[in-house]
Amino acid sequence: MAVPPMTVVQFENGPTKSASSPRPSRRETLSARERLIVALDVTTREEAVKLVEELGDSVEFYKIGHELIFGGDGVALARELVAAGKQVFLDAKLLDIGNTVERSAANIAALGVTFLTVHGHDSKTMRAAVAGRGESALKLLSVTVMTNLTQDDLSEQGFEMTSDQLVAHRAKLAAGSGFDGVVTSAREAALVRQTVGRDFLIVTPGIRPAGADIGDQARVMTPARAIQAGADYLVVGRPITQAEDPGAAARAIVEEIEQALV
Repeated sequence: MAVPPMTVVQFENGPTKSASSPRPSRRETLSARERLIVALDVTTREEAVKLVEELGDSVEFYKIGHELIFGGDGVALARELVAAGKQVFLDAKLLDIGNTVERSAANIAALGVTFLTVHGHDSKTMRAAVAGRGESALKLLSVTVMTNLTQDDLSEQGFEMTSDQLVAHRAKLAAGSGFDGVVTSAREAALVRQTVGRDFLIVTPGIRPAGADIGDQARVMTPARAIQAGADYLVVGRPITQAEDPGAAARAIVEEIEQALV
C-alpha cells in the first residue's frame, strides 16, 4: 500500500514562562492537522486503502473500528499504517472479564497503535486494560456515552443519571483507573474538562461541519465549536470519506480547527 510518510511536526520554542505559569501539556501543543482523526468506517480493506491514498498528507491519524476489524483485515491494516508513519486509533471498545481485556490490551499495544478504546462501565475492566498496556506508549480511552444515544435510550438501559451525569461519572472512573482520556460527545467536552482537569485527553466523535447531515448521530457539534469546548481530537467519518473530494474536505476541517485554536 502506497501510504505517504507522516510529516514530522516541529514546535517552535515559545517565550519563557514564569515559575508560576503552568507548562503547556502535550495536548495543548498539538497542531490542527494532528487533531483530526479520520474514521475509516468502510467495510473492506480496499476501500480503506483507497481513502488513505486519496487523503495523502492531508491526514496523519486514522480510526479503525469494528467494520474493518472484523470484515476488512483491520488489524493488518493498522500495522501497515503504523509502519507507514501514520497514527492509528483502534476503536475496539473492549468490554469483557479482566483477564480477557488485559491480554487483548497487551496484544493491541504490540501493534504500535496510538489509541485504544475500552467501554468505561467500571474501574475493574479499565484497570485490566492498564495492566495489559504495561509500559508501552499505548494511550487508553474510556468510552463514556455513545454519541448516538439519547436520554430515552439511557433510561431504557436502566440508567437514572442524565447523560451529563453519566459522562462525568465515567470520566472520573477513567481518570482514577489510570486512563489517558475519554471518548465523549463534544457537547460534554467542557463538562469533562471541568471534571478531570487540563491534562486528560478528550476525543470527540459526532463531528459535523455546519449544514452537514447528522446521519445516525444524536449529539453532534461543528469542528470549531468542539475545539472551543475543550476537545483535543476530533473524529470525522462520513463528511470526509463520503465527500466528492475527501482531501479537500479534510483540509477544510483542519483549517476550521486551526482558526478555532487562535
